[in-house]
Amino acid sequence: MTINIRALAAKCCYAVIDQGRSLSDELPKQQDKVIGKDKGLLQEICYGVLRYLPELENDVRHLVQKPLKGKQRVFHFLLIVGVYQIRYMRIPDHAAVSETVAATSALKNRHMKALVNAVLRGFLRTQEAQSKQENKSDKNLAEPIKYNHPGWFIKKVQQGYPKQWQAILSANQNKPPMWLRVNQQHHTSEQYQALLSDENISIASIEPKSQAIVLEKPIDVTKLPGFDQGWVSVQDAAAQQAARLLDCQPNDIVLDCCAAPGGKTCHIIEQTPDIASMTAIDIEEARLTRVHENLARLKLSANVIAADAASKDWWDGKQFDRILLDAPCSGTGVIRRHPDIKWLRKASDIEKLVVLQQQILDNIWSLLKPGGTLLYATCSILPEENCQQIERFIAQNQDAQLIAISTNKLDTEDSAIGWQLLPDTDNMDGFYYAKLLKHK
Repeated sequence: MTINIRALAAKCCYAVIDQGRSLSDELPKQQDKVIGKDKGLLQEICYGVLRYLPELENDVRHLVQKPLKGKQRVFHFLLIVGVYQIRYMRIPDHAAVSETVAATSALKNRHMKALVNAVLRGFLRTQEAQSKQENKSDKNLAEPIKYNHPGWFIKKVQQGYPKQWQAILSANQNKPPMWLRVNQQHHTSEQYQALLSDENISIASIEPKSQAIVLEKPIDVTKLPGFDQGWVSVQDAAAQQAARLLDCQPNDIVLDCCAAPGGKTCHIIEQTPDIASMTAIDIEEARLTRVHENLARLKLSANVIAADAASKDWWDGKQFDRILLDAPCSGTGVIRRHPDIKWLRKASDIEKLVVLQQQILDNIWSLLKPGGTLLYATCSILPEENCQQIERFIAQNQDAQLIAISTNKLDTEDSAIGWQLLPDTDNMDGFYYAKLLKHK
């Protein structure tokens, strides 16, 4: 039986939007059903639909007399899949329509064939006229449709970044680059660049602070020289700043909180292999599998524990010299990598996350030695999770001193407290760092 990619894409998008499931969980399930280039095609469609969802739903709404509900909801997403292909992909229109119509059989409802065919052909007829009309009335479009983000998030970004909010929303629509972290135990970044050149893999640039390498275009990791041998890992340059900023020294006792999937854990050990010990904790035991896998591939070792960072149940009483707290957050700095965040996250989640971050930060601070360093990190751009969180903590803890992070430029309108990277700053993800010293 032939597998229909459009049917799989519709199922995946339905699971994310209507059932609240993570794209990183759902997409692999559907990709397991296909082979070769079809995996990439399926990913392109799913990611594209989630990037442009309000715009695509607006297109469909104008062409369907009654909204599709109940058991027919998956066909709502099939229509969106079809419109996305016509709008944004190089697939010929006739192929996009015919394959999407054929998906009705794969979804076991041939009665929907006529509707899907009529809507997509109707979209083709009206596309040019509709495009001209949208350009004329762009100012009149609702902001969620115009910017392809939920309204609550647009308001928060407008409040936090009144001069940069449009650039942030635009950056979130971009496809993310592929950054590499070179394992310095095997090669310097310069040596690894030569290995990439030997394989005709083109480099776009090098991030000067971390020596991270960004490729001109993403490739399969199996094509990276020495990937299986642990010579290199895939990690955004913003995330690679963590090991540099934590600045571990020989014989340090180190803790990585909320460590899964383990990229930063491994990077810290790579940078300072003579630390006394590394403990990595995460509340979700299932996610620790990735930590173990990354450590094994890189031939590194750490004490990995399934534990709640907001409690001390797991702690043996020995304080740490350095702590990385990669706090649970909204993920609003990595939307270009995970567009489902826009639709899975709700406004009400932010306040709950801020409270959780406070609890973890207050608890973990007591695990730090006097004279020790804590690096607070999030992949968020929301001030309440970042600079406001740290401002509150310093005000309530007299033994906490903010250590200035030296950067080449101001990355936000207010970077006095910590270092806020915005999405696409130097081609990096949105990230926040604050470095705290505990007075003796």
